[in-house]
Amino acid sequence: MELHLHLEGAIPHDALFSLIQKYGGDPAVREAADIASRFRFRDFPHFIEMWVWKNGFLRAYEDFTLIAEAMAHELVAENVKYAEVFFSPARFLPQGLAPAPLTKAIRDGLDRVPTVEVALIPDLVRDLGPEQAMAMLDPVAEVAREAGIVGIGMGGSEHAYPPEPFAAAFARARALGLRTTVHAGEAAGADSIRGALDALQAERIGHGLRAEEDPALLDRLAAARVPLEMCPLSNVATGVTRAIGEHPIRRYFELGLMVTVSTDDPGMFGNSMTDELMALRERFGFTAAELKQLQLNAAAAAFQPAGWVKALADRIAADPAWDALAC
Repeated sequence: MELHLHLEGAIPHDALFSLIQKYGGDPAVREAADIASRFRFRDFPHFIEMWVWKNGFLRAYEDFTLIAEAMAHELVAENVKYAEVFFSPARFLPQGLAPAPLTKAIRDGLDRVPTVEVALIPDLVRDLGPEQAMAMLDPVAEVAREAGIVGIGMGGSEHAYPPEPFAAAFARARALGLRTTVHAGEAAGADSIRGALDALQAERIGHGLRAEEDPALLDRLAAARVPLEMCPLSNVATGVTRAIGEHPIRRYFELGLMVTVSTDDPGMFGNSMTDELMALRERFGFTAAELKQLQLNAAAAAFQPAGWVKALADRIAADPAWDALAC
């Protein structure tokens, strides 16, 4: 299960290198192996800078078909059965790419890999402002059913753009039948999470690791069973957490919060779902049963109907891979 995965951050290096070759413009990247050196981040703003650099090689609808198919193959290799994947259509308006056909191009790539089910979540991108966020909603809603869009999210520079100005856009999204998740408590503190819950009525919180700055907020998250899309290795890679041992995921799990685990941007961080689970096991002592529970939490938090969720949970619980992990 992946609940927090960005398409543009999950591009396998071979696929990204093919785009760099296609468009040129970076003599420092002479082979796919050189890309890893571009993705060593000083801090969160530097990560955003490299995000924009990478996006510069996505210029045509066919590029999105390419990367969607490549990402889906990676998911299959990791035994992921279902993923909800963010993408940021507003970022590509300057390239002349309209949201609806861009979304369809992504779906075309995903459909080439039918062995994994992927739903889509357009990211409204807080850096582009509330008016642009509102402008994205109707175009993506028009293709939601055929493209497998299940909700909307909001990422970007959380430390610079608080959630409250986006309240009208999120209200409009709910009116269109779209579920809601918000990146919060990653590059900003507990107030950002509270704003996402109160002003935006977010159903899930992306990251949320700084919730413990406010014990009352932790109690609220636990009581309401608000799903947290936690991404420990991502937080270390961007410098939000100094070391994996300082990450709060174990504390939150023991406090009864509805914790899930995802990879976030594996093409940029060099992590996989296997890496995430093994880090939790080796660093925090998560048992196979607890790791399974994280995956079942993710199934329960999926933006899908109850019957569908139960069927997915049953598939996850019955996977023989858990038996091997328990040994």
